[in-house]
This record gives sequence, structure tokens and C-alpha cells, in this order.
Amino acid sequence: MNVSLALAGAAVRAAGAVSPRWGGAVALSHFRRVARPRPVTADDGWTMLKASRSSVRIPGIDRRGVEVVTYEWGRGPRVAVLAHGWEGRASQFATLVRELVAEGFRVVAFDAPAHGDSAGRGTYVVDWIDVLDRLQRRHGRFDLVVGHSFGGFASLVAAAGGLQAGRIVTIGAPAEAATLMRGFQRMLRFSDRVLDAMSARFAARYFPGDADPYAWLSALRRPLPAGVALLVLHDEADRVIPFAEAARIAAANPAARTLATKGLGHYRILTADSTLDAVLAFVEQPVRGVPVPAAAPAPSIVG
Repeated sequence: MNVSLALAGAAVRAAGAVSPRWGGAVALSHFRRVARPRPVTADDGWTMLKASRSSVRIPGIDRRGVEVVTYEWGRGPRVAVLAHGWEGRASQFATLVRELVAEGFRVVAFDAPAHGDSAGRGTYVVDWIDVLDRLQRRHGRFDLVVGHSFGGFASLVAAAGGLQAGRIVTIGAPAEAATLMRGFQRMLRFSDRVLDAMSARFAARYFPGDADPYAWLSALRRPLPAGVALLVLHDEADRVIPFAEAARIAAANPAARTLATKGLGHYRILTADSTLDAVLAFVEQPVRGVPVPAAAPAPSIVG
């Protein structure tokens, strides 16, 4: 654990010792905080320079409006949208962008609020959903949505809520908001009572009047509509999002195809040959009845 996380955990635990409500308030302030944007790597820089940049405006976490930077490559008739994860940025998909453009896709990506080149100081899952909605208004129905981690979770929630997409790929994604909160609890090592207080505070602040926002912030309680094909990719050694989340997502969507990789972790899976091969095979195969082929490094099929 780094110093900032250690200090955050100590602050939450100290506040929680006085009152779980205080601990929940302190925990939520850290939960919604976004670290400084990660830099664009040299390998990804050229791809980002070739993008056509634009923006969409969404309400944002404070409902005052925020401009979200968007990127577009290619001129193909099929539209693929890429959604990065928490503390990620569009450039992490550069390798996949090149592959999809070569296959004739028009590829669209974005930097969520407080990420990459976009403005803002905080964000939450509805921002990802709002960006996907704005992009759909611009580009029409998506042929493919690929979401990494938090972006994969947001893509599932958006599609369950009406986003029009033919195929969805999740990479290292959690199944529901509760997973993210429990992971945050484990990282900062605070009590269940503080977690309950934080969860209640999150719901009251960002979803006032909603009796149970966690009911729709779940890919388990709201599976994908019929006709949306799903590919679930996850690495067995993922230390950020538990590998078991892949099986939970697939169980809620019985027609899903799953692919487990080994030794790639949460981030290297994005650029691995096995991931690229699986995504490209998925978009070219019939929706039902054809398995995704195994690819190196030797993956194991789940479910």
C-alpha cells in the first residue's frame, strides 16, 4: 500500500472509531477521489495524435456540466466504442484501436471526467453512462462496446438500461457497485459498519429519492437484454478486480462467452495478443453457437 492510501485508511479508521457515520463520510470523500491522470506512453502517443478530437458535454458529478474529450479513428461503417476504467484513459486502448481500425471499424473513445485530458475533479458511474448516451446520439447504434474494469461495469449497466449495442466485451470488470465498495474497504481496511455508512451516504447524495440505486447498479440484478452478445475477459491473477467477478457476470448472462488469461494482471491484459485475438474473433463470429478460440498465452475457458 502506498503512503497516500495508508494515510487515507488511517483517517477513515480514526473517524470510524468515533462514529461509523463520520467514518463513512471520510471514506466517501476518498472513494470518489481521482488520482492525477496517468501519462500517455510513448508507444500509444502516435495513435492518439492520429485521432480526431472532439467533446461531449454531460451534467457531471456536481450537475454543473463538464466537457468530456472524445477521440475517433477510422471511417468504417461499424462503430466500436471503448470505455476505460477508473484512473485510466483512452490511450490505454491504443493497441486495440489500431487492430479495430484495420478491421474496418470506426473507433470512438473518451477520457471520462477527471481522467486523461478531460476536465473535472471528481466523477462517478453515471458519468460513463451519460458519455455513452451522448456518443450514441452522435454515432447511432454501436456494433461493439469494449469496457475495461470500471468502464466494463458501466457498459453493462448502460446496455441494461437501453444503450443500443450489438456486442459487449468486458475486460477485468466488476459485476456490481457493491464489488467496488468492498474492494475499497479491503484496501483501506475499515469496518463493515463504516462500509454500510459510506454506501448509504453514496446513495443519498448521488441518487436522492431512489429507494435502492444498487438494484440498477448491478449487472447481476439487471442482465443484458436478449440479442446483445457478451464476451467476458478476465485474468486469473487480477489483483484489482477479483477473478470471480467474471463468473458472476457470465452466470447472469447465460449466453456469454468467457475467456480467462493467466499472468497478465489487470492492465497488461489490455494489450495482450490473447485479448486482441479474442475480441477480433468475437466481432466476426455469429452471436450464438461458436466458441471463442484459445490464444497465447495459454488461456483457460471459464464456465
